[in-house]
Amino acid sequence: MGQSTDNAEWDMRADVVVVGYGAAGAATAITAHDLGARVLILEKAPEGQEGGNTRVAAQGYLNTSSPEKAAAYLTALCGPFTVPETMVQVWADEMGKNNEWVESIGGDPQEHQHPPAGIEYPELPGSDSVHKFHHGDVLGYAHTWNLFDWAVKERDIQILYESPGVELIQDGDSKEILGVRAEREGAPINVEATRAVVLTCGGFENNQEMIRNYLPGVPYCYTSGTPYNEGDGIRMAMTVGADLWHMNNYAGPSMALKVPEFRTTFSMLPLHFDRELPGGMIVVGPDATRFTDEKLKTAHGKVELNGQWDPLRTPCPMYLIFDHTLFSAGPLYDKESRSGWNRIVDQYDWSEDNLAELEKGWITKAEDIPSLARSLELDPANLNDSVTRWNDLCESGEDPDFGRSLMLSPIETGPFYAVELSPSMLNTQGGPRRNERGQIVRPDDSPIPRLYSSGELGSIYSYLYQGTGNIGECLAFGRISGRNAAAEPPRD
Repeated sequence: MGQSTDNAEWDMRADVVVVGYGAAGAATAITAHDLGARVLILEKAPEGQEGGNTRVAAQGYLNTSSPEKAAAYLTALCGPFTVPETMVQVWADEMGKNNEWVESIGGDPQEHQHPPAGIEYPELPGSDSVHKFHHGDVLGYAHTWNLFDWAVKERDIQILYESPGVELIQDGDSKEILGVRAEREGAPINVEATRAVVLTCGGFENNQEMIRNYLPGVPYCYTSGTPYNEGDGIRMAMTVGADLWHMNNYAGPSMALKVPEFRTTFSMLPLHFDRELPGGMIVVGPDATRFTDEKLKTAHGKVELNGQWDPLRTPCPMYLIFDHTLFSAGPLYDKESRSGWNRIVDQYDWSEDNLAELEKGWITKAEDIPSLARSLELDPANLNDSVTRWNDLCESGEDPDFGRSLMLSPIETGPFYAVELSPSMLNTQGGPRRNERGQIVRPDDSPIPRLYSSGELGSIYSYLYQGTGNIGECLAFGRISGRNAAAEPPRD
């Protein structure tokens, strides 16, 4: 169980303690506060890097226009990985209130300036009821997050930065959650929650051990989002008896560059399905052969094969192989992106000619393909055969091996280059299972008293994921958990 409470000494106190400050934490805190609760937020990141994945997402969120159609769409997204009908219904009902709620806190959903677009699975039933909105005249660059942050700070809600939750404090007899042990300035602090604790601290996309244990097909994976989501909420909830669900589901993988100097991944422009660039390129796996359409458009990492959707194959290590024509055409990094941690927060300025990154060792260079292979510890004959095969396909104008139709240019102009690619993702979906009231439950479905959650920590998405669905769910279940946490009777 969590920390014993018989002799707990409290350093701070609030009615509702929220662990994590992204969209879920903001919606929870605003809702509980507006219902009269005293709210305190514990945030792991330093001030200026809070906001979780919400801060660096594309700033869209889902709003549904018909509960019946929305329920049908979510049911179809879950496919064989079903979720309880009560959860489907409460999601469908509450998601239709997102625009109204954004307006109520001073925002503008921008419905007229930016018509709804980007439905990921239009062929599924109910898809016409699901719409993507955002706040602000430009999609991206943290505008929607800035609204949530402003709305929290307009209220009397205390935020403790650099204060990660470490352990839930649980009564040994009643099993009620009484508070949270956090760390602040290198020392433990006990924060009492007289009504409830709400975990809103995201997934485990920066915890490589959890990735190996739970995510299929990837020995390692790195995020393009916040570097602070390390599975803390999962560990804390498990310790007090929580059940888990959807631990094998995540918004990925894609292929991206990860270097030791930076905590999150870089999106490589040649891999974008909608960008045609001069020069030739392929991606090979550890046997130096191709394994996919390098320009494949995935549905948040999922691809349809044999009538079902599975994660994109990412045999590691993977290498982007390209020629000097592509190298000299401009920056390999997608500098125009309006999302991602490196673009929004760390703001690394990739060189226009890629020479700084070559000097850093992020790019490998060789005068011929066999020499490049040896530098990468790949089989030279296999890589040479792969490049030769690719060049022959380019001459024929089609790719019967993997069906690629974009950027069919030969790799022919030396010198030649490589970038090691890693599996990358936006976020994980798994975590402690919650019910329709936002309560975290045990394996027998009984709720752990006074413990709630919202957001990506134990998301409802079990199989397929609709873009902007996580922020929409953060708002919906943030309100649900915030209402129910605030309604708990105060402990004496």
